[in-house]
Amino acid sequence: MNGNISEKYEMGSCTMRRYLLMLVFVIAAFCISLFALRWIKIKSTGSKMKLNKKNVTLAVGKSQKLKVKNLPKNATVSWVSSKKSVAPVSKKGMVRAKKAGKATIRCKVTYGSKNKTLKCKVNVIRKKKNKKSAVFMTTDISPKGLMAVYEALNWDTKGKTAVKVSTGEPPSSNYLDPNLIKDLVQSVDGTIVECNTAYGGDRSGTAMHRQVAKDHGFTKIAKVDIMDSSGNMTLPVNGGTHLKRNYVGKNFENYDSFLVLSHFKGHAMAGFGGAIKNTSIGIASSKGKSYIHSGGTSTSGFGGEQDAFLESMSEAAKAVSDSLDNGKKIVYINVMNNLSVDCDCDGYPAEPKMKDVGILASADPVALDQACVDLVYKQKKGDGASLVKRIESRNGLLTLKHAEEIGLGSRNYEIKSVDN
Repeated sequence: MNGNISEKYEMGSCTMRRYLLMLVFVIAAFCISLFALRWIKIKSTGSKMKLNKKNVTLAVGKSQKLKVKNLPKNATVSWVSSKKSVAPVSKKGMVRAKKAGKATIRCKVTYGSKNKTLKCKVNVIRKKKNKKSAVFMTTDISPKGLMAVYEALNWDTKGKTAVKVSTGEPPSSNYLDPNLIKDLVQSVDGTIVECNTAYGGDRSGTAMHRQVAKDHGFTKIAKVDIMDSSGNMTLPVNGGTHLKRNYVGKNFENYDSFLVLSHFKGHAMAGFGGAIKNTSIGIASSKGKSYIHSGGTSTSGFGGEQDAFLESMSEAAKAVSDSLDNGKKIVYINVMNNLSVDCDCDGYPAEPKMKDVGILASADPVALDQACVDLVYKQKKGDGASLVKRIESRNGLLTLKHAEEIGLGSRNYEIKSVDN
């Protein structure tokens, strides 16, 4: 009898120990899981952190606010400059360009038991002299007027010349009339160049794109080359904040000089489209278009931050200019007619509400686009109101500001009429 009681007691004791061990195991596993989840969360949060700028070019006297994106809660931030004499930084991340030179701004972020250091390279350049870029203008929107502003540039084409024109999205976009540009294109013995789109439509594939160019009358006046029909090539981006490289059509390398002939108008994403957009998005391959739109984070689709997209256009345009003998082998012409708030990439654009203005040309794409924007703003309270609204709603002027900051050109210009 006692033996049975002893055996039952031992069996109950063993069962209790097993339950206790299981309970300890469950609690330990729960604690480990909580720790692992917290560690994963902290690690993933840390991996998403970045500065709003990785590279900045500032003229002496200018400032740039640095911010940490995806900053964890309760994190502490401290800032330090490698060269305070060149670019000191405040406790709140405000960098001030003090004198010409280079510096690295380090941002130390402490969150939980973790630390992470983010860096931004700063290039401080001397103040540019108040030199005005020449912008030639005519109010005569005709083949004769177009030739007049081009000849005023006194630009000598060398080798094989590409003429970058938008062939226009069907069925009724406001692309430039081939009859308007025919004399100019043929006078430089130019080849009309384009790249495929990244948003679908009739120009997303080479065969369809060639057909559109034919339907719209461009193949009647010159040869047409879809430059990314055989793939991509890359151009280096110097001094960029977002882009590490610029993907352009592989056939870009076949040309010695570029004449960028743009229809100035509004744009659903960029606010406006002119020389900078036509040089960046227009010369970019389909892959490159996505890369620019995403601010250098993806080579497919159109996702990305708006300001990063605007600044990336400037950086891509500068890469093109730099590759063409630092801008010596490229010039720009903007035709200000059919001034819709929508781009030539829109097959169903809004009807133009602003009267035609004229044709402008320059060797400086920043000055050229700024002059066109200013002419629109002169009608801010008149028929240019809708176009001004479109530009401001997309923060479109940031493209010009960033382009000047990275050295693509100057927003300071002088208009020289060729009408007399």
